[in-house]
Amino acid sequence: MKPFKPYSTALLFIITGSVWYMVGTIYGLFSAIHLVSPEFFANIPALVFSRARPVHVNTVLYGFVASVLIGCGYYYVPALLRTPLWSEPVGWASCLFWNLAVLSGPISFGMGYSQGREYAEYIWIADVSLMLALLLSILNLVMTILNRVEKYLYISVWYMTGTFLWTSGAYFIGNVMWHPRTGALSGILDPIVHWFWGHNLPGLLLTPLATGAAYFVVPRVVKRPLYSHALGAIGFWTLVAFYTHIGGHHIVQGPIPNWIKVASTVSSMTMAIPVFTVLTNLWMTARGAGGRLLHEPTGRLVLAGLIWYLITCIQGPLQSLPYLQPVTHFNNWTVGHAHIAVLGFSGFIAVGTMWHVLPMITGRRVYSPALVNLQFGLLMLGLTGFFLVLTAAGLVQGSAWNNGELVYKVLPELPPYMGSRLGLGLSIIASSFIGFYNLVMTLRRGEPVDPDTMVWELEEIA
Repeated sequence: MKPFKPYSTALLFIITGSVWYMVGTIYGLFSAIHLVSPEFFANIPALVFSRARPVHVNTVLYGFVASVLIGCGYYYVPALLRTPLWSEPVGWASCLFWNLAVLSGPISFGMGYSQGREYAEYIWIADVSLMLALLLSILNLVMTILNRVEKYLYISVWYMTGTFLWTSGAYFIGNVMWHPRTGALSGILDPIVHWFWGHNLPGLLLTPLATGAAYFVVPRVVKRPLYSHALGAIGFWTLVAFYTHIGGHHIVQGPIPNWIKVASTVSSMTMAIPVFTVLTNLWMTARGAGGRLLHEPTGRLVLAGLIWYLITCIQGPLQSLPYLQPVTHFNNWTVGHAHIAVLGFSGFIAVGTMWHVLPMITGRRVYSPALVNLQFGLLMLGLTGFFLVLTAAGLVQGSAWNNGELVYKVLPELPPYMGSRLGLGLSIIASSFIGFYNLVMTLRRGEPVDPDTMVWELEEIA
């Protein structure tokens, strides 16, 4: 790949994201093995559960899903603006700093160095690297917008740019970067600030990236203009208005002020507005042509991601209710919910959009659409099984605890669920390797095609 040619930043993010997909799922396997056989890695300190799990979580979140979606955005923003990216070298620098942060996970966590806060484990120097990536991306995108040829800002451009603006502020605050030694505050204030970021990670990083990608792919696949840009704007502004302060629903059972509990729960319920606005807009766009989404491989992946989005955002607000939390919180129910939010909603859309834009980035058709379909099948099998198994295990745990059972008495009931989880995870791991093989073969042997013949003009989708 010749450095700094057009869309090289997009391709670089996509390639590295595909590599991290394999790494992240392998570490997920290590974590799943621990839950079946806790002593399996007893003599390998770097692979004990407390170190392997944060590697898995952060590598999948930042390394796989976010990287691939960012790469796709680095393609569609310049394409929609009909303007080259302001600086490919700056884009490469942002990708370098981003990947240095992700790489720090397997290294520092494996050595036992972590800031010890879920979704905020990266050590301070990695936080700095990730912040540099965010700031460089803001510079690149804003300058591209200022130099654009196309006057009309399609909604996908809003979401891509908003992602970096929102995340840069939320990450700095939630990771308490002004305290380099601990990355934390004292007392009850710390979990409040911690979950401000813990929920804004999926809400202000992954959700807008995935939504912007869906807004790009769906109209192109169904060959129809977006139903309503006004609805797109409503979904955009209500997302940032409501999502930013719902993290407190993770600590409703903690000693936090009641007004924070109420605000978090109410805002969780109002998330129905941006979610159903987006889904309605895309549904109306595809109305009468939904068969194209089902039969086109990339459209099918994005459609599945939107269905997972619907399930996630019905389940999420409901489990924020104080009445339900004693059964649904602090157990495998929440783990299942996290998987359908990250891998289901954002992950499916990331993979689908990647295959959609890759021919336009590389000038080569996807090497094997059959492998894309196989990857979809393996992902759907693995994630659906995960969701059902972990939801069942969580209900077993939550119901027992709510009825006064001790934790250790419930443990003998879990091995069948954990064993099933391990087996289903192999399907997801296989999908990552199949996808990477298909990506490499596309770059090496994909049928050459003129990218310009595959690009719709903006007026046809907006």
